[in-house]
Amino acid sequence: MNDSPERRRRITAQRTGPLLVEGPVEVTLDDGTIVSSDRFCVALCTCRRSRTYPWCDTSHRKAAGPSQTDTPGSEATSERNL
Repeated sequence: MNDSPERRRRITAQRTGPLLVEGPVEVTLDDGTIVSSDRFCVALCTCRRSRTYPWCDTSHRKAAGPSQTDTPGSEATSERNL
């Protein structure tokens, strides 16, 4: 596997979850701190509830309301979940 910086990385965006990024990765935080992971795939938190930010710890699942788990077409589905 070619791990050069020029290699394209695949990022998978999930509607109610983290960004999945093919690794290894380096992430630069707001304060300039650089964190890295050598894993083949990492989950980056997008809800900012994670205790291990920027890595996802599935905190978004605990905070998800019932409308996020409803099936498509259900009356409780809100526009923000579309």
